[in-house]
Amino acid sequence: MLLLLILHMVAALAAPALVKWWGPRAFYPLALAPAAAFCWALARTPAVADGGAVVETYPWIRELKLDIALRVTTLSWLMTLLIGGVGALVMVYCARYFKPGSTGLAQFAGVLVAFAGAMLLLVFSDDLLLLYVGWELTTIFSYLMIGHSTERRSSRWAAAQALIVTTLGGLAMLVGFIMLGEHAGTYRWSEISAQPLPGGAYLITAVLLILAGALSKSAVLPFSSWLPAAMAAPTPVSAYLHAAAMVKAGVYLVGLLAPILAIVGPWRPVAQVAGVVTMLVSGWAALRQTDLKLLLAYGTVSQLGLLIAVTGAGTPAAALAGTAMLLAHALFKATLFLVVGIIDHGAGTRDLRQLSGLRRWSRPLFVVSVLAAASMAGVPPLVGFVAKEAVFAAFIDQPLVLAGLVVGTILTVAYSARFLWGAFADRPGVEPVSPGPIAAAMLVPPTVLAGLGLLAGPAAAVLDGLLSPYAELLGEVDAHLVLWPGLTPALGLSVLALVGGGLLFAVRGPLAPVLARLRSPIGGNQGYEWVVGRFDRLAIEVTGATQRGSLPQYLGIILVTLVVLPGGAMLAAGPWQTRIPLWGNPLQPVVVLVIAVAALLAVGARRRLTAMLLVGVTGYGAAMLFILHGAPDLALTQFLVETATIAVFVLVLRRLPPRFSARPLRRSRWARRVIGVAVGLVAGGLALVAAGARRAPDIAVAFPDLAVAEGYGRNVVNVTLVDIRAWDTMGEVSVLVVAATGVASLIFEKSRTGPRPRRPGPPGRSVLPGRPVWLRGGPTLYAERRSIVMEVVTRLIFHTVVLFSLFLLFSGHNAPGGGFAGGLVAGLALVVRYLAGGRYELTEAAPVGAGLILGAGLAVVVGSGVVSMLAGGTLLQSAKIDASLPLIGDIHLVTTLFFDIGVYLIVIGLVLDILRSLGAEVDRHIEATGTEAGGLAVDKGDRP
Repeated sequence: MLLLLILHMVAALAAPALVKWWGPRAFYPLALAPAAAFCWALARTPAVADGGAVVETYPWIRELKLDIALRVTTLSWLMTLLIGGVGALVMVYCARYFKPGSTGLAQFAGVLVAFAGAMLLLVFSDDLLLLYVGWELTTIFSYLMIGHSTERRSSRWAAAQALIVTTLGGLAMLVGFIMLGEHAGTYRWSEISAQPLPGGAYLITAVLLILAGALSKSAVLPFSSWLPAAMAAPTPVSAYLHAAAMVKAGVYLVGLLAPILAIVGPWRPVAQVAGVVTMLVSGWAALRQTDLKLLLAYGTVSQLGLLIAVTGAGTPAAALAGTAMLLAHALFKATLFLVVGIIDHGAGTRDLRQLSGLRRWSRPLFVVSVLAAASMAGVPPLVGFVAKEAVFAAFIDQPLVLAGLVVGTILTVAYSARFLWGAFADRPGVEPVSPGPIAAAMLVPPTVLAGLGLLAGPAAAVLDGLLSPYAELLGEVDAHLVLWPGLTPALGLSVLALVGGGLLFAVRGPLAPVLARLRSPIGGNQGYEWVVGRFDRLAIEVTGATQRGSLPQYLGIILVTLVVLPGGAMLAAGPWQTRIPLWGNPLQPVVVLVIAVAALLAVGARRRLTAMLLVGVTGYGAAMLFILHGAPDLALTQFLVETATIAVFVLVLRRLPPRFSARPLRRSRWARRVIGVAVGLVAGGLALVAAGARRAPDIAVAFPDLAVAEGYGRNVVNVTLVDIRAWDTMGEVSVLVVAATGVASLIFEKSRTGPRPRRPGPPGRSVLPGRPVWLRGGPTLYAERRSIVMEVVTRLIFHTVVLFSLFLLFSGHNAPGGGFAGGLVAGLALVVRYLAGGRYELTEAAPVGAGLILGAGLAVVVGSGVVSMLAGGTLLQSAKIDASLPLIGDIHLVTTLFFDIGVYLIVIGLVLDILRSLGAEVDRHIEATGTEAGGLAVDKGDRP
């Protein structure tokens, strides 16, 4: 099973290249991936037919107790056959449906194959969280395929609607899964189903959330509107996603969970009421459609309602009937969608009012359509009849539900006849359509599917033997799939449905005014648009009321909320059993006093530079506290971060007035001081309360031993970052890369990866003849802004600082330092070069793009983790290398050094990006506008 998933992934990645080489013919080799899944499932038939299961388990994320747990039983085996078989035929169909050079075909091919793999992951998964991964992948891929025609607004809107509706349902389903998994202590359904359920409101809530996800995925009311809108997608997408695969995911989930959850109070009422109402409403809507594809779309929604009602019933007879109908629906509905694609491809329209004489155009296509439509209507001896008989027999003792199913079937017969009449009948006054010949690659797939529907009917006994193991999960099976059930009530109801549907179609002319009047006052799309519009309006109102453009107001609200809610809760939970030593070193209260005074003065400062320096004093004071507590690593990092922050502030302050405005007034300044003191007290109190509430032993106690034994280093802080909690560090540096990209995108008017600015030509009068040039970028500065002392000092210390950063990088595993600290030191060296020589000097110091450094660093971080897997270990596992080299001697190397190198590069890239965006780019703006902070003019006369 895992190999099948990998095969689909490889095929999806190779699809764009194949399409580039071979055009639409690339779909032929791509069809081999789903065909392999079909053959694999076919080969596992003996194991599944006896009620057994095919199981594969691979370790994945141990911390989350999440494994790649794959399990195939009768229901998932049937879904695999449909996903693989129909998927392979649809891809063969695509080879002639799309024209060479079609826009976006390479992406479409890759996404279609990836979707087939995601569906396989969904039905293979025994773990509910893994199932959710496959579930959401199908949502994303369907969004991309529905929106294939990006130039059309209808396609984009339909794709967004499908994404929003199914994603919201999927999130609700995820909460239900978590509730079940946390109660059971496992997320494997095979294990959850063997345990007693919690019962009560807890289980009812979980069931309702799961049903919300299933109903939204299968387009059951009230989530039906997205599927008809999704007909904006190419016809092969409709034939695969919306007839045989994606929309069946909700039905599959209901069928998977029904053997256990059907006994829960709301399960049957919700599934049956929603299913029957959907079948009736959508069946009636199908009778009004003039677009053949929309007719099939509403018919699909109607049939999905039937499937949900049947599979959700939770009885052995209904389970058997539901799986038979699942198979029948995939065969006849995929066939009909492919037929519509052929008609649209040949005639250039799907409007049944403009089609005439197609019966004579292609007799084979007409026969295929008749077989598929007859199966949909439940005409013997097709498989649709066998399944419909089983459905009626399963609900013979539930008259209310049965009546709804019979009426829904009458509508099904009527719109099946309407489809055949609309597509192939001769219409007076309409010129017969006579397209060219149909390509074999387009005609063979629907022919195969229709033929299987015809063969499966007489093979009902074989189907019964294959599908009964699933029904036996719900109890003893006392019903069977048969072609001729005898003179039974179910047969009478089938005859009634056929006759009633025929009469309903026969009176379609007089019935047209009734069809036009009997419709919902608000259509599905109108309801969706209304809901989305109300949410948009609410968002605008809330934003207008709260986002007033005042940063102090935003911060004040956040901080006051912190004081009131967590602070109030902390006070309400007292008293606390925590003994607080005032200090452990006499110097600590002195440093704390300095920090407090600096913070209070910063609040009242009127000059921006003064406020910034006072805030810097608080940061350096925190670093002193780290030193006094014996944490040199943290102190070093804090010093470096604070210095880099001050440099960034200096860059920003150049474009701001030197003083704050007349506001805040004296009263508001005192209010800010009060809020600051309150926040400090609450934050300190929460830290003390949290520390005093600890019940379990502190895991950090084991870190020193782990650092030596597992991380091969004595610097606990650095080993923790690159080994013990390397996953956290990987996530954090990824956020750094994203943040740097975001900052640059807000500042740069042009690409930040373009050519770097070049130093102007010969220096002007700011450099005297014969005077040595200490920095090559120095002469580009205004004369009054140059500092020869600064240039000389920078020239002397730059390389030493860079070497010191490398020393910190390589020594950080056993001594204070590491990649983060070393990167900050190297970044500060670049800051000094920039401050001394300007933006051209920065280019001289770092003639590469910041994005390149950031990308290289992230690649090294991720690559170092992957290499450990390729070497037979786990992701990010470290190893020790001891060797003796000639002329060098003994070396001791830990592989986490490469992880640290990646962090080092990311920090340098971040600093460089900030310098080029907030520094060099702002310089360019100043030069372009001729103004500095506060609108002051820049005298360009001193410009060399």
